[in-house]
Amino acid sequence: MTCRTLDDFYHIDASTFEKQYKDVLSGYRNWEELSHAEEWLVFPENIGPNLAIDETSLSNGDLYTIVTNRDRHGREMCLVAIVAGTKSETVIAALRHIPEHLLDSVEEVTLDLSDSMRKIVRFCFRKASRVIDRFHIQKLACDAVQEMRIKLRWDAIQEANDEMEEAKQKGESYVPMRYENGDSKKELLARSRYLLFKSSEKWTPAQKQRAKILFKEYPELGQAYGLCHSLRMILAKNTIKDAARLSMAKWYNKVEEAGFHAFNVIAATFYEHYDDILNFYNKRSSNAAAESFNAKIKQFRTALRGVVDEKFFLFRLAKIYAYPQ
Repeated sequence: MTCRTLDDFYHIDASTFEKQYKDVLSGYRNWEELSHAEEWLVFPENIGPNLAIDETSLSNGDLYTIVTNRDRHGREMCLVAIVAGTKSETVIAALRHIPEHLLDSVEEVTLDLSDSMRKIVRFCFRKASRVIDRFHIQKLACDAVQEMRIKLRWDAIQEANDEMEEAKQKGESYVPMRYENGDSKKELLARSRYLLFKSSEKWTPAQKQRAKILFKEYPELGQAYGLCHSLRMILAKNTIKDAARLSMAKWYNKVEEAGFHAFNVIAATFYEHYDDILNFYNKRSSNAAAESFNAKIKQFRTALRGVVDEKFFLFRLAKIYAYPQ
């Protein structure tokens, strides 16, 4: 709740109350972390065996690296560290303010595909296993399918423009070819965006008809969707790590055989992060805690936009998520 909200309910001067709250009531001026708050904040007492690391923007759009305790589930004392920027050297230097025995007590850290985050975990949490978030891997596959769809759509738009120009030169009216569901070629590709993100069992009847036409017209897109879906099934299946390793290897071979340029990034990612991806099957951990915390920051930022400066924003954030209530 902001001071502006209290203004509406109690008819007080919100600007004066904001100043009084910041300078007197909140304890902000006497905050022991005030001198370095904009650069780094660490809370060693909040560290636990399972952490998450991610980046997010605060009140003015600058990126910060945030480390949270997953076992706190985004509640009080979940914030372990928040450091300005994403440069690995800067974040490592800030985390070194935490006693070494606490850093070594961390058993597992979830993260995304960022090389910077990977380096931070490797240097600071030396005894922890790194777990690449499954949803980032799945997103890469979905993006590869969408990249192929977009390229085909541009080709279809160009084809339609050429046919339209040809009809104009002949003095004829242009009538595009339409499939049995009423879509033209470029409409088919545009309207297939969302169905390609979903599993086939979740398609509506209209989407099933559109998908049937799409994969008949563009079999390579159907093959790419199949690769994406099979990866989703591998990640969703509750199995042991060795079985997952075999399934992943077979999937990787299928990607190589398909030879799709859009999937080359995924192949390179698998090669580079293979062990970290497979660590997901140890405890089936994800970076959902970090994403949830980022959403809370976004909501908090929206409520206070234009009301507080960056340093006071960090103070309020620490009061809620770093200190016991």
